Amino acid sequence: MWPEKAEQAGRELGAKLSEFGAQAVVSPALGGVIIGHETGRALRLPAMFVERKDGAFALRRGFALEAGEPVVVVEDVFTTGKSTREASAAVEAAGGRVVAVGSIVDRGLPPGAFSVPARSLLSLSVPSWPEAECPLCRKDVPIDSPGSRFQKS
Repeated sequence: MWPEKAEQAGRELGAKLSEFGAQAVVSPALGGVIIGHETGRALRLPAMFVERKDGAFALRRGFALEAGEPVVVVEDVFTTGKSTREASAAVEAAGGRVVAVGSIVDRGLPPGAFSVPARSLLSLSVPSWPEAECPLCRKDVPIDSPGSRFQKS
């Protein structure tokens, strides 16, 4: 909603990722597109995104990577790390080499969640539970699951 704030976040995240020598920024659609674009702008690198096709992330829309091209994968939020790992796999399938990952917020990933260095602007401890142990679920409180993976058309 506030482009100047997105630009500032991209500059700050870019500063944290600049040491890794990336030549491109790739983000998972939809949540990572804006911060990926702004991080690319800050680093003066091409910014691309992967999107789901047949259930898996892939570079599309004419985006391409050179063989072995060093890439940073940038997300809005690290929650479980699944989308970031899937985006990284798509980068590697397209010939790129992921050198680091970054996010605006890390919601408390365990150490070693990624096989490359991870940098975030903010770390938050956000508790989560399996559905059977969720205090709100036990009270029959409806749960909203945001994220494009869960949207119904």
